[in-house]
Amino acid sequence: MPQISVKEFYALPLRVHSLLSDVPLRDVWAVDLPRPRTRVTLADFNPFGNQHRTVSRLPAPARALFDLRFFLGRFLRLEAEPQDADALSFVSRLTSEDRARSSAAAGTRSGMFRVIYRFENEMLLELHNRTVHAATASALAETADGYRFYFAVYVANTSWITPLYMALIDPFRRLMIYPAMLKNIRAAWLATLCHPEAPTSVL
Repeated sequence: MPQISVKEFYALPLRVHSLLSDVPLRDVWAVDLPRPRTRVTLADFNPFGNQHRTVSRLPAPARALFDLRFFLGRFLRLEAEPQDADALSFVSRLTSEDRARSSAAAGTRSGMFRVIYRFENEMLLELHNRTVHAATASALAETADGYRFYFAVYVANTSWITPLYMALIDPFRRLMIYPAMLKNIRAAWLATLCHPEAPTSVL
């Protein structure tokens, strides 16, 4: 399984460790990627640059879960941000150095998420609605044999709904969605960066 220990994740020199030190880390996932012809950064390889394409490449059962969640979200207005979302946003925790280092302006929309920061090899996205206040951290670290892509999930309670919601979706995201997502990320890496005709900057 691609889920790894949080100890390995915390050993990485990432900004998210201090920025979200008080936000529960739900779990961490990783996938090993072979070394391509040239050095690659997360800025070059952005697997979540097109969220619609990311979802469309998941297996049919996983796509059905997303479709159901989006339908219920629209029907029950679960996707609406709280009125105090701006004040509670993790953007407010950034330093001037963080903002200068990021290649994307803090708070920039990226599909259903907001970009907190996008560094060369680390990215933090935020989602705040009526069910959760969550963040996903992505990182790319060089290893002896290539690279390892990390994907971490942080979830803060917004109300009594959050624990119930997470308990409901945990089996699906851990057994189906995230393993399939990382499998697709590895396939995209192989197809675009390890192919003989691959460009050096993709996605």
